[in-house]
Amino acid sequence: MTDLGSDRLGPAGDVFYAALLKAHEGLSPEDSARLNARLVLILANQVGDRNVLQAALDKATERFAS
Repeated sequence: MTDLGSDRLGPAGDVFYAALLKAHEGLSPEDSARLNARLVLILANQVGDRNVLQAALDKATERFAS
């Protein structure tokens, strides 16, 4: 299983989070969703490992499982 619990960004994670929020400022909900989808696809391409991507998808959706 892929370890998705490690914090690899450290304090830079807060910097990225702030930049992400700023990128969404002024966008409609539809454009915000499009931005998120585009970012996910760009990052998925950077990861490039189907198993890691599936593990991340599983982790992201586990809170929605009933």
